[in-house]
Order: sequence, then structure tokens, then C-alpha cells
Amino acid sequence: MAIPFDRPEAVIFDMDGTLFETATLLETVHERLFRTLREEGLYDRTPPLDDLLGCLGMLLDDIWRKLMPGSSEAARLRADELMVQYELEELEAGRGRLYPQTAETLKSLKEQGIKLFVASNGLEAYVKEVARFQGIAELFDGLYSAGEFQTASKVDLVAKLLSDHQVKTAWMVGDRSSDVEAAKGNGLVAIGCAYAGYGRDSELADADACIQAMPELLALLK
Repeated sequence: MAIPFDRPEAVIFDMDGTLFETATLLETVHERLFRTLREEGLYDRTPPLDDLLGCLGMLLDDIWRKLMPGSSEAARLRADELMVQYELEELEAGRGRLYPQTAETLKSLKEQGIKLFVASNGLEAYVKEVARFQGIAELFDGLYSAGEFQTASKVDLVAKLLSDHQVKTAWMVGDRSSDVEAAKGNGLVAIGCAYAGYGRDSELADADACIQAMPELLALLK
């Protein structure tokens, strides 16, 4: 059992693999996206869904370079467009879900006077629409994405968030090494989410604490 930490001013969450169970959305998006790329003559292979899930947390251009070796810039740019188009269509159709007890945990933190934020390497429309369609948008003081602010790393994105809102103490909660790096690079407490399974366990080795389910976050508050 981790030792509780001092109560922070804010808790900053990653989106994919932390709040949102992304596989429940990407199962269909993945197939549609690569089928369209084949039909348009831009890329002729479909990487396994698990490979795409394993890239969650990376910037989109880095994802496509890893998943689509030898692809053209036109193919990668088209993949960006298709990704957000199909994600939004599938969200609107009711696909995708939060991890268990996520909304309840967020509400509890909010009721305790803690500010809530999202910091994601995803696209702006995707991050904001996931929050909206899942009914949690109003709980957050800010939804930050690399897509909106064109940041080169999550360290930079979180630094901007902290500066914009004059936050001095915060926890960074996420499932990937980029989340731990964003915390450490900004002097924050790093809470690793070990329940998603999209990355390797070693990615969270430097986290200050790890949780196996979202409600465990509440037990880390002094």
C-alpha cells in the first residue's frame, strides 16, 4: 500500500488508457482507417490493432511512422484526418467507455476542492469530444492536448497547463512513460495507472505510486 501524499491543488489526467478505455473505440476506427488508406492507394497494409494500442500516448506523427514504415507524408497526414473523423463518428454512435468508477472518482476529487485537468498527446477535437460524450467535460478546469497547443512533448504541455492556471502542486496520473516524464519534468507527483495494459510495466517503474483501478486514487490523498 502506497503512503498517501499531501493533497494537491490539482490532478492532471492522461486520457487514453487512464480515463478512457480506448480499445473500446479503436476496434472499429482501426479497421476503417486502414481500409480507407488501402482504397485510396496510400498504404496497403493493416498493422495489428494491438500495435496501435501499444502506441497510445505517443504523438500522432510518431505513431504513424512506427505503424506505417515506408509510408509517405501524404499517407500519414491522411491518417491524421481519418483518425479524428472516424473517432468522432464512433463516439457519436455511442461507442467507447470510461474505465470503471472513473466518473465517480472525478466527482469525488472535484467535491474535495481539487482542480481537474486533462493533458493528452491526442488531437484537440478527440480529447474534448471524448470528455463531452462521456459526460465528464464539466468536471474539468481545462482540457489540454498536443493537437491544440502543438507541444513537442507532454512535459511541455503540462508546463503550459501549470503556468496558465498558476498551479503549484499537482499529481500527474497516466499509464505511459510520457506521463511519468511529464510529472518528473515539472516537479509533480507521478501516479501510474497499471490497469490499461497498452504499454509495458517498466514504463511506470519511476512513478511515485501505481494504482490498479481508478478509485484507488482517492486512497492516496492524506
